[in-house]
Amino acid sequence: MKNLVLTLAAALALTTVQASAETMLADIDGNGTYSMEEMTAAYADLTAETFAEIDTDADGEISEDELAAAIEAGVIEG
Repeated sequence: MKNLVLTLAAALALTTVQASAETMLADIDGNGTYSMEEMTAAYADLTAETFAEIDTDADGEISEDELAAAIEAGVIEG
């Protein structure tokens, strides 16, 4: 029984780590914003339409404020 509990706990921990890794953004070029390429690295199913919806100033990059607003609005997961 103890082994079963430990196995389930380990599986849950691995699932949590994997889910967190999937939504980790990296500003690869260091410009302080996120490009479509950088966003799709974290959000594989992100479409061009959703990117454009998040990019409210239409500059082709997602700022921290735009990202926070999109997460708060439920457009993408945080």
